[in-house]
Amino acid sequence: MTTESDADPAPLADRYGTARLPRRNRRRWVWLFGAIAVLTGFGVAWIAYVNLGQTPIEAERVAFEERPGDAMQITINVTRDDPDKPGVCVVRVRDRSGAESGRKEVLVPAGAGHSRLSTVVKSIGRPVTADVYGCSYSIPRYLSTP
Repeated sequence: MTTESDADPAPLADRYGTARLPRRNRRRWVWLFGAIAVLTGFGVAWIAYVNLGQTPIEAERVAFEERPGDAMQITINVTRDDPDKPGVCVVRVRDRSGAESGRKEVLVPAGAGHSRLSTVVKSIGRPVTADVYGCSYSIPRYLSTP
């Protein structure tokens, strides 16, 4: 049986090593991690700006009206930054449960920076509302050919 006086008198630091880095090395690590955090923050902000910034072409629903035969007419205002380029907007109708029940792609011809378009969208059930899903300058081939 050993007693406290029989235990090795070596200090714990000699036995297990030091737990901390020297003060100079700690400062370097703090600066390094701080710089990485700042660069990461700038990277996330730049990606958010590019992806969530103002869109070059966008549309706003002006009016919608139910038509006979499970269809709905929707009128939209389209605003774009380059009026010389044609675009496409996707409009959709929804049923009472909120599910999409019809969708249509509408060609926005080149022309004025602000355009008002109206179209009729067929639905698989009785539609209750219509909205714009989104717009783009990437026009599918079947919309651009006569």
